[in-house]
Amino acid sequence: MDIQDFYIQARNAITNEHFEALSSLELERPEYFNWVMDVFYALNVKQFPGSRALIWRYNEKERVYTFEDIYRKANQFLNFLQGKGIKQGDCIFSQLPLDPANWISLLGAIKGGLVLIPSSTNLTEKDIEYRFNTIFPEVVIADLANAPKLDAAERLVNRSIKLKILVDGEAAGWHNIEEIFKEPKEAAAAITRADDNLFYFFTSGTTGLPKIVTHTHLTLPFGHLTTSAWIGLRHGDIHYNISAPGWAKFAYSSFFGPWNLGATILANQTDKFVAREQLQTIEQYGVTTFCAPPTVLRLMIQEDLSGYKFQLRQCVAAGEPLNPEIIEQWKQGTGLVIRDGYGQTESSLLAGNMPGATVRFGSMGKPCFLYDLVIANDDGQEMPQLEEGNICVRMEGAKTNGIFTGYLGEPERNNRVFKHGLYYTGDKAYKDEEGYIWFVGRDDDVIKASDYRIGPFEVESILLEHELVVEAAVVASPHAIRGFAVKAFVIMRPGETPCKVLADDLFGYCNKHLATYKIPRIIEFVETLPKTISGKIRRVELRAAEADSKSKKELRENEFFHEKY
Repeated sequence: MDIQDFYIQARNAITNEHFEALSSLELERPEYFNWVMDVFYALNVKQFPGSRALIWRYNEKERVYTFEDIYRKANQFLNFLQGKGIKQGDCIFSQLPLDPANWISLLGAIKGGLVLIPSSTNLTEKDIEYRFNTIFPEVVIADLANAPKLDAAERLVNRSIKLKILVDGEAAGWHNIEEIFKEPKEAAAAITRADDNLFYFFTSGTTGLPKIVTHTHLTLPFGHLTTSAWIGLRHGDIHYNISAPGWAKFAYSSFFGPWNLGATILANQTDKFVAREQLQTIEQYGVTTFCAPPTVLRLMIQEDLSGYKFQLRQCVAAGEPLNPEIIEQWKQGTGLVIRDGYGQTESSLLAGNMPGATVRFGSMGKPCFLYDLVIANDDGQEMPQLEEGNICVRMEGAKTNGIFTGYLGEPERNNRVFKHGLYYTGDKAYKDEEGYIWFVGRDDDVIKASDYRIGPFEVESILLEHELVVEAAVVASPHAIRGFAVKAFVIMRPGETPCKVLADDLFGYCNKHLATYKIPRIIEFVETLPKTISGKIRRVELRAAEADSKSKKELRENEFFHEKY
């Protein structure tokens, strides 16, 4: 079966909720694939050009784009780039809020065969400098608030970006996006191989600076058919996903997931998250499918959900474990069960509770149709039921799936995660007698706070730059709203007395040198840190002690809290 036939059959099965039919679909891996032409244009623009593709609103502003509208604007974007000498294979670095330019530039870049480097608006000048030193882009696109950081990073690496595009206002050396919309509305597509690189996602680890997850023209767009199925999307849905651009979750549920099925995306740009306003938006726009991280849902269930007239049909959550309390309160207020799902930047949705299936509260569900998910030990042997092991994806002889091709330029790391014919996710779980998968924990020390993934190494590195800090260890601390908050255990130089003034000095230093979501919210001054014989800090002991302390609601000696804790 070729890829377009696969999409057509998959769309029919998902629309009609015949999910069992999906597992029988077999794709003959294509040599060439361009998602914009083979799926978005062929199955959305040509079939229902006047249907709404994107609804964008910000305060009192609102813009509605049909599938034909946004496709033509993407063509104009691509023509503008090509007119400035940008060619297939060049990289485009984006740092944007929830602006329509995200969707226009993504479509244009995919059609033209560019490589996309999405980034969060929270990134600092230092973060961007690291990225520019690793992969220097030919194109950057940003808003007026973030453009100065890109200019500064460009100066720091002492190189010149070929083309800079600004989506609002004016700035020296930048082209305003309105120039783009003077271009012709037809554009030639690049001939892209299925295995050509398409996305470079920078993601944080525990023992080094951000690693680069590489996805191709096939792996990410095609893989997100599992995301489409899990959400339960169909043409005519108005889908709302609460996620910021720059993260893989945006590609999951704010781009490929809904547009794989021809659904309408609602983009609600806000300056500040207010649960009541979010619920009013869901009601006002008649949202039918909704996706949000548990952190957001914890805030929403504080409101009187029964006071709204929702048209919701499906609700899902991902990004961190979903606790039963949220599921129960959401069901009481809306009549719907929130279904949990599990995926990574390195993949699409790997497992989930599908529409219509029995939900086991606390379970991440069952493997999705593109993936042969197994629980295995370190030697690649599958574990018996109910025994904990590594969450792995069988790669040898497997169906075409959405697993990334590797970490760019890191052969040793790739050898650690691709072995024994399996892809090792780095997460631990067990499988029960009925095939439900139960998450245990991360195999490394990445912190998930408010749906962000934070590498302790980056935070510790900044703390150690402070002249009074001798050692630092950063772990996750349980938090009622965020799920987890970043906590730093700090050893000061001899002679320094722990106090609030000292803690505030460290908080302030982190404020200046870290992206907002990475800033420690708690600092505890300690005299020693638990270590292995080889001298490595045992964060697992710190996490366990912290969880025990917070469960008992103990205030530790020499523990201080950030004002925004």
